[in-house]
Amino acid sequence: MKYDYLIVGSGLFGAVFAQQAKKKGKKVLVIDKRPNIAGNVYTEKIEGINVHKYGAHIFHTNIKRVWDYVNEFAEFNRFTNSPVANYKGELFSLPFNMYTFNKMWGVVTPDEAKAKIEEQKKEITGEPENLEQQAISLVGRDIYEKLIKGYTEKQWGRDCSQLPAFIIKRLPVRFTFDNNYFNALYQGIPVGGYTKMVANMLDGIEVRLGVDYLENKAELDSLADKVLYTGAIDAYFGYELGNLEYRSVRFENELLDIENFQGNAAVNYTDRETPWTRIIEHKWFEFGKDENGNDLPKTVISREYSSEWKPGDEPYYPVNDKKNSELYQKYRKLADKEEKVIFGGRLGEYKYYDMDAVIDSALNCADKYL
Repeated sequence: MKYDYLIVGSGLFGAVFAQQAKKKGKKVLVIDKRPNIAGNVYTEKIEGINVHKYGAHIFHTNIKRVWDYVNEFAEFNRFTNSPVANYKGELFSLPFNMYTFNKMWGVVTPDEAKAKIEEQKKEITGEPENLEQQAISLVGRDIYEKLIKGYTEKQWGRDCSQLPAFIIKRLPVRFTFDNNYFNALYQGIPVGGYTKMVANMLDGIEVRLGVDYLENKAELDSLADKVLYTGAIDAYFGYELGNLEYRSVRFENELLDIENFQGNAAVNYTDRETPWTRIIEHKWFEFGKDENGNDLPKTVISREYSSEWKPGDEPYYPVNDKKNSELYQKYRKLADKEEKVIFGGRLGEYKYYDMDAVIDSALNCADKYL
């Protein structure tokens, strides 16, 4: 049987493109090397709790077209991301806001908080040359030392003075009592989990799981007129120009026979000594209730550890520094010569993508090619 499109990967990019292709009357086959659909937004039910298997995914967007689109496939709750930072047992509000400044310095008014930051920023003169200088020039030494330094060094596996300044350029600093981390108009978690939402997108579409595209490329390519590839771009070309670098994340999951472990969906551990970067308590993404509104008696937590990626690991965050960006551009030139293949998504475009941007990109890609 001949398909119009072979779609490699059933994550958000692949699922959205597949859904749009089917809607346009195209014959579509979706394959994925994992045993499940939904890529990194995969959620698995444990004791009635939708566990985010590949880390916390909180949907947020200002793009109305994207919000309207996802609401066709799921109902979203009103979850608002308000993480807590734990520095050696001291708790602080994130993003940096008046609660944070009050706890840090005892200040009460926005003017007092601004004066404190201004006074501490003075130690940086001239253009910041690295992440450490950039952070201090934005929020001062105290907040940098307690809430940024340790967390960032664990996340990137490098000293803050060795990291580029641009990583932290967009640090949210608010002189209001607002704990809403994302400044987005629309925000929430799909009721019933992301896997259910992706399954609804792929409704009526043939999906084959446990199929490795790169190992069976010639045979699979012959099944379709066009290929949408959402895997790693360097892997597609057999790493012939070298490996692109990623950071990876490892999760330690624990089912606890208690109702409430930390009272919040996300707690960041910002000191250097604690080996994990954060602990996620999944039930609080859905207010501790099951789909029928009943309280859940148990809880599932995930400790998150950041690590350097090596082949065989799950790639999470592209290391978009100068060296890797230049290497990606070389792979991009090779990709442009592949007449039958469209490259898309986080790995196909070597890009750190929020979920709404992935969906927007996939819808634009569908508009262009379908």
